[in-house]
Amino acid sequence: MRVWGKRPGQHPVVGALLALSLAVAAIFFLQIRTAEALPSFARQTGQQCAACHNGFPELTPYGRLFKLNGYTFGGGSSPWPPLAAMAVGSFTNTKADQAGGAAPHYGPNNNFAFDQGSIFYGGRILPDLGAFIQVTYDGIGRAFSWDNADIRYARTTTLFGAETVVGISANNNPTVTDVWNTTPAWGYPFQASGLAGSPAAATMIEGAFSGLVGGATAYTYWNRLVYVELGGYGTLSPGMQRALGEPDSSTNNVINGVAPYWRLALQHEWGRNSIEAGTFGMSAAVTPMRIFGFGRDRITDTGFDTQYQYLADRHSFSLQASVIFENALFGASSNPAIGATANSHDTLRSTHIKATYYYDQTYGATVGAFRVDGTPDPILYANPTNNSPNSTGYIGELDYIPFNHGGPAFWPWLNVKVGLQYIYYPEFNGLRGSAAQANNTLYAFAWLAF
Repeated sequence: MRVWGKRPGQHPVVGALLALSLAVAAIFFLQIRTAEALPSFARQTGQQCAACHNGFPELTPYGRLFKLNGYTFGGGSSPWPPLAAMAVGSFTNTKADQAGGAAPHYGPNNNFAFDQGSIFYGGRILPDLGAFIQVTYDGIGRAFSWDNADIRYARTTTLFGAETVVGISANNNPTVTDVWNTTPAWGYPFQASGLAGSPAAATMIEGAFSGLVGGATAYTYWNRLVYVELGGYGTLSPGMQRALGEPDSSTNNVINGVAPYWRLALQHEWGRNSIEAGTFGMSAAVTPMRIFGFGRDRITDTGFDTQYQYLADRHSFSLQASVIFENALFGASSNPAIGATANSHDTLRSTHIKATYYYDQTYGATVGAFRVDGTPDPILYANPTNNSPNSTGYIGELDYIPFNHGGPAFWPWLNVKVGLQYIYYPEFNGLRGSAAQANNTLYAFAWLAF
C-alpha cells in the first residue's frame, strides 16, 4: 500500500494555521450561547435539504453559494443550537469470504456494522464567519478522531461590476473546501463499506493527508463564473495528531515545509442547468514514515474535472467526472535503507465518473465507474502476478431519501438516506478474473441525520 505521512517538527506556517484554527474555535465556544441557533444548515436557512443537495452530499448551485459564503446564510427561526449528529449502519456481503475476518471483531462475510457516528458544528459563528466541524466515532475501527474541518471567513463584494465572493478557509484536508462533487473529499461513492476490500493504490490527494495536516486557502468566486483558490498545507506535529485521534502519528509520512494546493474552475448556469470544468492539484516534498536523513520524495498530483447538473421540480440529473495524474519521484522511499519502493520514479492515474438521476429528490439511481492504473512496482504493489496497481470497478446504487422535502412533525429537520450499492471488479490490485471478482461487494446502508 502506498505510504504517505508527516513530520516530527511543526513548521512555523503550520503553527500559525493551527493558532488560527484554535482562535476561531475559541470564538466559537465563547459565542455558542448567543449565536443564531442552527444545529444543521437546514434549520439555519429555513430551507429544505433539497435546496442545498441533489441527493446528499452533492451540492446544488444554492448549496455551493452557501458554503462559499462561509456557511452563514440565514432565514430560519429554530431556537436550537448549531449542532447536528449523524449515524450510519450497514450490511456488507463480499462474493468470497475474507480470510481471518473482514476486520477485527467481524466475521469473514455477511457482516452487520455500526459504521460511524458523528457530531457536527455546522453553520454561522459570527456574521461573516462560519464552520463545518466534524468529530467521528469509527464503529469498525472502534476509535474517535476529528474528521473534516472547514472554518471560513467570507464576504460578498463587487468586482468589475459583478458579484464577487472572497474568503479564507482554515481546514484539515486538501479538497474539503471544494464545492463541486468531483474532487476526492466529496467525490463519489459518498458512502462505502469499511468491511470490504478496496484498491490499495491511490493518489496522494485522495485522502493521504486527511486530518493529518493544517492548511489555509484563500478563494474568490467572480460573477458565479470564475473560481480561484490557492493555499498550502503542512503536517501537524505527532503530539497534535495523537491528540486528534491519529494512532500512527510517530510513523506517518511528513510534508516538508508547506505543500501548495490549487483549484481553478469555470461554471456556467442557464435555466435549470449548470456546467463546470476545472483543475486542481497539490505538490509535496515528503519524508516517508518519519525516516529522516535519506532525502525526500516529491509527489505532484494534477487533476481535471467536470460536472453537469439539471435540476427541475421533479426530475434531476447530474454527471461528474475527474482524472488525477500523479508523478512520484521516490528519492527517499527507493533508498535501500528505507525500501518502501522498488522504483525511483512511478506514475499513477485515478479516473472517476458517475451519473445520478433523482425523482422528486426522493428516489435516486446512480451508475459509476472508476479506474486506477500506473507503473508496476514490486515493493509498493506486491501481488502474485504483475506487481501492478491497476484496479477497475463499476458501481450501481439505489437510494431512498424520504425526508428531503422536510421531516416528520416532531422533528422537521430529520433526514434519512437508505441505500443499496453493488461494486463489480473486473480488475483488483493487478488481479483479473475470479481473483478480482472475489472482492465484488454488496453494501446496504441506512444514514440518519438529526
